[in-house]
Amino acid sequence: MSASAPFPDRSSLRATRRLRMLRAMAWTCAALVLVIIGLSAHIRLTRAGAACEPRSQCLSLSSQASRADAAVGSGEPAPAVRTAHRAAASATLLLVLAMLALTLSAQPARCAERRLVLGLLGLTLCLAVLGLWGRSSLHPAVTLGNLLGGFALFALCTRLARTATAPVGMTAGAATDAPARRWVRPAILLVLAQIALGSLMRVDAAWLHTAHRAAGLALAALLLTISWRLWRQGERALAAALTILPILLAALGLALTMPAPPPALILAHNLCAALLLAALASLRR
Repeated sequence: MSASAPFPDRSSLRATRRLRMLRAMAWTCAALVLVIIGLSAHIRLTRAGAACEPRSQCLSLSSQASRADAAVGSGEPAPAVRTAHRAAASATLLLVLAMLALTLSAQPARCAERRLVLGLLGLTLCLAVLGLWGRSSLHPAVTLGNLLGGFALFALCTRLARTATAPVGMTAGAATDAPARRWVRPAILLVLAQIALGSLMRVDAAWLHTAHRAAGLALAALLLTISWRLWRQGERALAAALTILPILLAALGLALTMPAPPPALILAHNLCAALLLAALASLRR
């Protein structure tokens, strides 16, 4: 009698279906968060434009955000924008709760995905509280919290989608070698530092500009190191992303130094930063 491969049992098929569902939900959540990041940036630019009147107050500010604010300057975002922002945020919270229920009921338990979903839930609730508390505030702390929270939420969604790609019974694994893994966390911290420094650039302080440039150079060196090692391992797509995205960010950053950059340019800059952070977070380590 010839040996044949055993049929997968019912529990294994159920676990595979749950994994595919979790992956689809994680990518959907990432897309929603990306929409929220764009809408939030539009709302901030619109409100800051009104806060920068009269025009003489804007002339003392040196950041690209301040110069772009004057070009938007309508005071309050359109009702459709606010409605879309609330709808996307509500859908994200519901999706995170659904993913939490899915991971809590999974058998066998997948602890990595469960931890990531709990992190998503914590970040989503913190952003909801921050949004209610600082709904119309332009305070730097509110802006910084919204920015870092939104970018971190997008990175976690992407990480969860990549983790849920691993077969049942395996972790999203050790494809990245130890030297490359060593530099992933410092690179993520530098990206977050760049986001934080960029949000504070409306303050006319020379040390902020110097710190922003220094962190950018350090980040470029780290990303080149990680990209080279990923390329050697055959992770060509991630290596290309970690090479192209910093170049795009640098080009957009130079374009944002023009006297009145269009808001679309700032949104593109935010999008590239979010994709770079997600690419680093999705590295299997």
